[in-house]
Amino acid sequence: MTRPARGRLARYGFAEGDGRARAADLLGPDGLGLWRPDTQEPAGERAVELLAALSRAADPDLALRQLHRLVEAERRAAGAGRSVAANGAGPTGETTRSPLLDALHDDPGLRRRLIAVLGASSALGDHLVANPHQWSVLATAPDGLAPTAEGRLDLAAAARFTPSTQPVAVLRQAYRLALLRIAAADLTGGRGLEQTMAALSALADATLAAAYEIAVGELPEGTPRPRLAVVAMGKCGGDELNYVSDVDVIFVAAEDDDLAAATLVATRLIHVCGLVAWPVDAALRPEGSRGPLVRTLASHLAYYRRWARTWEFQALLKARPAAGDLGLAREWIDQLAPLVWSAAERPEAVEDVRSMRRRIIENVPPKELEREIKRGPGGLRDIEFAVQLLQLVHGRGDESLRVPGTIPALRALVAGGYVGRADGEALLRGYRFLRGVEHRLQLQGLRRTHTVPTEPAALRWLAAALGYTATPGRSAVEEFRAEWVTHATEVRRLHAKLLYRPLLESVARVPADGLRLTPEAARHRLEILGFADPVGALRHLQALTGGVSRTAAIQRTLLPVLLSEFADAPEPDRGLLNYRQVSDKLGSTPWYLRLLRDEGPVAGRLARVLSSSRYAADLLGREPEALRMLAEDTELTPRPREVLCEGFTAAAARHADPEQATRAVRALRRRELVRLACAD
Repeated sequence: MTRPARGRLARYGFAEGDGRARAADLLGPDGLGLWRPDTQEPAGERAVELLAALSRAADPDLALRQLHRLVEAERRAAGAGRSVAANGAGPTGETTRSPLLDALHDDPGLRRRLIAVLGASSALGDHLVANPHQWSVLATAPDGLAPTAEGRLDLAAAARFTPSTQPVAVLRQAYRLALLRIAAADLTGGRGLEQTMAALSALADATLAAAYEIAVGELPEGTPRPRLAVVAMGKCGGDELNYVSDVDVIFVAAEDDDLAAATLVATRLIHVCGLVAWPVDAALRPEGSRGPLVRTLASHLAYYRRWARTWEFQALLKARPAAGDLGLAREWIDQLAPLVWSAAERPEAVEDVRSMRRRIIENVPPKELEREIKRGPGGLRDIEFAVQLLQLVHGRGDESLRVPGTIPALRALVAGGYVGRADGEALLRGYRFLRGVEHRLQLQGLRRTHTVPTEPAALRWLAAALGYTATPGRSAVEEFRAEWVTHATEVRRLHAKLLYRPLLESVARVPADGLRLTPEAARHRLEILGFADPVGALRHLQALTGGVSRTAAIQRTLLPVLLSEFADAPEPDRGLLNYRQVSDKLGSTPWYLRLLRDEGPVAGRLARVLSSSRYAADLLGREPEALRMLAEDTELTPRPREVLCEGFTAAAARHADPEQATRAVRALRRRELVRLACAD
């Protein structure tokens, strides 16, 4: 082969091959004919466009190699007895192209989508080489629109590309065509993360439904069609599936008479999906792999009422009808809902979720711990467990939190005041970043992985696939690592803050009825708690929680717990009145309610102080910012005499006016009295 010089090619991002066909060979006259060795320039305008597209791929060399293989495969499929080089440069310098190369020139959208896929996924490139005409599914439609990428199966199109008429073979091709379109839209900015996850989940639903029909069609002749529901769980249930994952399901039969046929259908469905796309995992069912694959609705209810553990109810947060008898699936979810939303009232529930997260981390191999974006500290599981525990605890009284997906649930928690805006945004950014990394890692080889590579070449590819570029003083890989560390550190911090929030145990101990502060429910709870004037106390509650402001939303979160604290004191009515007075003074400040919700034991300590000591409550009313001392035990330790004297002297010295100096000393004295009263 005649090789073009490397210098000019380097500007397109191509690298020397190490034992593989080099870019120079593949682009030259004996290759794709895109490069002139004599002038060291692209072979015409078409070549310029295609070289520019290749340079923008995550891995230009991979994209080029796959494109060359694809053109060769197209030639072989056409039965031509000539090489790609036979389409070489003509007298004008332009090349006579294969149908694919012509289409890439004529359709900029196809060029962008196909090259992006070839440079980001060796697995999808291999699929296209094995099926060399399927690139056409990425072509721009006659109306100028990009191909749909919503996760729908086009079985008719798949049948045209598939020599076999066997349903499983057609379904396999239909799945790959849909996946190809989703990946192309994802890689070229046609879909955001949430749309991509939803499309992958919709594709899973469609595949489950098609496999279900194949399985039903293979039942022995005369077998009645069973009533069988396929319930999506896990990421699929949450509409947040990634590119390569087991699809978690639970099978539910309507009646005992359906069990035999339903088990045949479920078994065949699992087998078909394994041949077509991914493993189906039914291990979340009652008793796991030791239990029957299919149970009736009644059998499920009996199990969850008597035997289910906290993690099993946590898993049910993501349950969603997917295939089969969707009405039965919805009935199953509705029947189990009261059990799910009372699970947090178990004495051990909050600690169960926390200990489960710790066990997951302990099971990660130590050498992979810092590279694990899913199970490791600061990974996706940190976000998911924090969100799910908050859902279990607060969702008992707030139905807006009863949504299966992580992002919608986190947004609902922020909207309801259970998570601060800044914390919620940080978790959303971290989740999107980590899922983006996961998607690119899995798409490359279409294999299940959640571990960031260590090899320099693999890291360079990953950084490029995620859109990172070098900046002055830092490579693209260093830019990626810096952002990864930032997100992981913040996710780890917020996970600890939310999952181990002391308020959670207190809220979990409040009966579900006590979380719903409707007038009737609130009055009933006030009477039970022993308030002497339930009507007056109700007026305070309505003043604190009325309206749709964020302040009112956070108060609705705090008050059920505070009422229990007030009730344990000698004067609960006095405690609530004092709390309202302090809240009236500080409710509009940005730190007050955030302090009560997020900072350790502050809420409980404040409730005890306000309901136990009129003197301390009066001091707090005049020096409300002293509340910050309740966050730390060290702040409640009395100061030595010499420290106090130095403080008083310094406070007075800052003012020339004797009256102002006196006021400063008195304010400091009140603060110290608050410290002593609260500590006592």
